[in-house]
Parts: sequence; structure tokens; C-alpha cells
Amino acid sequence: MKVQVLEEALDDLAAGYRFYERQSEGLGTYFLDSLWSDVDSLCIYAGIHPLHFGCHRLLSKRFPFALYYRVELNVARIRAILDCRRNPAWIRHRLK
Repeated sequence: MKVQVLEEALDDLAAGYRFYERQSEGLGTYFLDSLWSDVDSLCIYAGIHPLHFGCHRLLSKRFPFALYYRVELNVARIRAILDCRRNPAWIRHRLK
């Protein structure tokens, strides 16, 4: 399966990188490496994750982030990569 990361999801990744890099130098890079590994796993596992707010949700293994994606025509399109500590109402609104 192909994986497509939409522009808004790339913006989410950049914001997460900046947040973790401010916490500790190099942590932002580790964050990106971890999240890209999760993105790569969708080539094999896309579509098996539970639905939340109309999208499949893959929880990151090392950070409190989730990848929200939809499978359309054999392509997993990642719409958002969001911090799970956010208000669920905000997440729902963001995914509409």
C-alpha cells in the first residue's frame, strides 16, 4: 500500500519537532525518526487501526502522538499527526 502524508500532517510533524527540540537538543530529531517509522509501518498495516472521528488512528510507539489517516483507493492518506494530550473536541474539529 502507498502512503501519502498531506501538507497539514507535515505541519503537525514540524510543530512537534520544534516542541521536543526546545525540551532537549536532539529530542526533536528522535521524535521525527520515531514518527517516520510509524508512518512507514502503514505500508503494511494501513486499515487495521480503530476508527476515531471518521479516521483510522495509529498511536505512536514512543511519543504521545497519533496518526490520523484514511484509506482511499489503496493509498493511506495521513491527514493529521496530533498530540494525544489535546482536548478530544479540538481533535474532532481539526479532523473535519
